[in-house]
Amino acid sequence: MDPQQIPLRDLHLPDPTGWWPLAPGWWFLIALALAGLGYLLRNAWLDWRRNAPRRLALRELARLRGEYERGVDIVTFARELSELLRRTMLACAPRAEVAGLTGARWLEWLDRGLDDRPFSDGPGRVLISLPYRGADPEEGEFDLDLLTDVVQKRLSTRLPESLA
Repeated sequence: MDPQQIPLRDLHLPDPTGWWPLAPGWWFLIALALAGLGYLLRNAWLDWRRNAPRRLALRELARLRGEYERGVDIVTFARELSELLRRTMLACAPRAEVAGLTGARWLEWLDRGLDDRPFSDGPGRVLISLPYRGADPEEGEFDLDLLTDVVQKRLSTRLPESLA
């Protein structure tokens, strides 16, 4: 037989494998990635909700600072700072642990999680007595700018996990 006469055709390679439909392993990886993303989004949402009282308190602190700069007396300002701290800590920590604290124990509790004990040994110490003074205390005994900085530090710093 003549080789030219044989009805042969070139070899045909199969079509390349398409990427769709995906193999079961890829579906598993996609599901795992979506579950991880959902977990991260849920934690971010819960963290955002948990920090809502602190965010509101920082806005309130900015408002109080503005009022003080416009002429609110020192005693009223200190009283409002003290109330703001108390309300915020009641919202962020267990009520049974915070509600009954007064005086030096309250200041020690406020120092938890902060580096240099700014309430017990620093400018925050005036929160024990200043809100209860007469209308015109002497201004030279304390620095309200330092006090508001300490309060802002407490409000913007998270409580240790053992407290929250």
